[in-house]
Amino acid sequence: MSIGLTPYLSFDGNAREAMEFYNSVFGGELSVLTFADGMGEQDPEQGQKVMHSSLYVERGIHLMGSDSGEGYPVSPNGTTALSSDGADAPDAQTLQGWWEKLSDGADITMPLEKAPWGDSFGQLTDKFGVGWMFNISAVQDAG
Repeated sequence: MSIGLTPYLSFDGNAREAMEFYNSVFGGELSVLTFADGMGEQDPEQGQKVMHSSLYVERGIHLMGSDSGEGYPVSPNGTTALSSDGADAPDAQTLQGWWEKLSDGADITMPLEKAPWGDSFGQLTDKFGVGWMFNISAVQDAG
């Protein structure tokens, strides 16, 4: 049995743009359902908003997101953490690449650099207001 964690992100009218950006960062398969498609919303402004989106990433990451409906406030998204365990150099390279892509237009609150515990650590808030925390474990020598 394996357990997965699926962050569900809330946006104020720009969910499609955000989820397409995350798709460009992480890859994977993105599906988007609007309020018009899912609920038959007749108001064109509300109907084009995202009722539900899902981004399945090959590496076991699943992000979901939506626009807040009328009368519903945007929920704070908190921080999404991504980390490697130090046993696999390709994972560290993948996380480094994701950091670089998410950094575009982001507020970097802590640059990704070597931390006192030996790993690379950094934090940013991306251009959509979502917080990300990265911990890239130092790759252990095999000898």
